[in-house]
This record gives sequence, structure tokens and C-alpha cells, in this order.
Amino acid sequence: MVQLHVKRGDESQFLFNTTVDATVETVIQQITAVYNGRLKVDRICSEIPELADHGIILPTNMQGLTEEQIVDLKLKDEWEDTCVPSGGPVFKMDEVGRRNGHAPNDKMKQVLMKTVEEAKALISKKQVQANVCVTKEMIKEALDQLRGAVMIVYPMGLPPHDPIRMEFENQEDLTGTQASLQVITEDECQLWWAAKEIQRGKKLQDYIGKNEKTKLVVKIQKKGQGAPGREPLVNDEQHKQMMMHFYRRQEELKKLEEADDDTYMDSEWSDRQALKKQFQGLTNIKWGPR
Repeated sequence: MVQLHVKRGDESQFLFNTTVDATVETVIQQITAVYNGRLKVDRICSEIPELADHGIILPTNMQGLTEEQIVDLKLKDEWEDTCVPSGGPVFKMDEVGRRNGHAPNDKMKQVLMKTVEEAKALISKKQVQANVCVTKEMIKEALDQLRGAVMIVYPMGLPPHDPIRMEFENQEDLTGTQASLQVITEDECQLWWAAKEIQRGKKLQDYIGKNEKTKLVVKIQKKGQGAPGREPLVNDEQHKQMMMHFYRRQEELKKLEEADDDTYMDSEWSDRQALKKQFQGLTNIKWGPR
């Protein structure tokens, strides 16, 4: 299997296994599916703590309003009585005014937060250091875990306008958000290796040969953004080791320069007459009374 270390810019994303016979189109399709799937899991994981702390999201026309404004405008959340957390709600006002404040109890909150940690671990960038490849099956597993936890806490489901439910149903609208800049669709994705774009219509073996035991660092980029920056000649760990070696060597040279000790002149090995004395039998002579 060919192992691809996928990066965006200088930041590691995940490891991905493929073969030299795979077409570039297939590789791009699979990589973008994993890349965007990780982003989806990450978005859900960042939203669930808000759900755990402040309950379901308010309708769009009620978000950001004070209680007085809601009363004056005669607005009502139709989902408040339907989407009730298991075990009953605990009121905790959302200061941002985005959620209704009817939060799950501590036990249910723990279910949500524990699942978030497990899902994050599945798609974590630390999997690169652990030499674990992230697959579409792992993305699906993380999404299923999150969906199951939300169903346990909210058996009646979430409102259709809740971003978590919209993510699960692939109905999310990221227009105008920072998250939209991170997403790379299959059509606009480019794959770069060794400062060259891997062109569609070819196979990987056209670039790397037929050796399946190959490891590459590839970078994904949106069309029109130009070539990504080159990889540094040494990685962070190698640079750290080089600097440590340089520092130790510098300290050793400094100590040698500061050393002004000539006591070695009294040593036997430094005596230029040692060989002559040995032939004349003048070694190991002791002075003193018998």
C-alpha cells in the first residue's frame, strides 16, 4: 500500500492508504471525502458543548433578543415543549441569546461530552504520529457515535433548524462562515507532490513508479490558489535535535577555551624523557630511608 501523508499548507491532516494503480480522480475523491468528513465531525463536536450547556437552539427570528423583546414581539419557540432532554431540563441562560437555556442534566451532559471526546480522538491529527490512517469508515463511526449520543439525550430529536441536526442530515449552510473557507469540494481540489500538481487523468504510478511500499507527503489545495509552499528540508524534531547538538558542542568549546590548567605537565605520559629513563632503569625510583 502507498501511504499518503495529507497536509493542507504546513499543517498535517491525516494519513491515507491507496495503491499505485489508483487513478488520481479516485484518490482525490477519497481524500476530499475524508478531509471534509473530518471537518464535519469537528463542527458537530464544537456545537455539542453549547447544546449540553444551554439546550436547543432558538428559531432564527428569536436569536439575540432579550426576554422583553421576545414578549413585546409575541414570539414563541414552538420546539421548546417538544425537544426536552431526557431526565428533564436544567435552566442555564445562554448569554449570547442563541439557545433556549433548557440544558440537559449533569448525567446527560456527561453522555454528550464523553462522546465528543471519543469522536475527536477518532479523527484527531494525532493519528499521524500514531501512524494510524483515517478512513471513511472511521468518519462514519464518529458521526454515528455523535448521532447516537444526541438521540439518547434528546429522544424526540432536535429542531430542524438546529445546526447539529442539519449537519447530520447534510443540510448545513456554511455560507459566509469561516468554516466554509476550510471545505474543499472534489471538483476544486488539487493534489500536489514535490512542488508539482498530480494531474487528473493519470494514475499514481505515473508519478511515483510501481513500488507499493512508498510514503509521500501530499498537499491539498483549492484551484486558483497556486502551488503550496515546499516542505522544509528538516522537520521540527530534526531541527530541535540539531540545535541541541549545536548548543552542546558550543558549550564544550567554551569550556576548552576557559580551561587554563597545566597540571597535566606533571603526569607521566607528558614526560618527554620517559623512554630514556626506562632504558636506563631510572623508572619507579623511590626516595627515602630503607
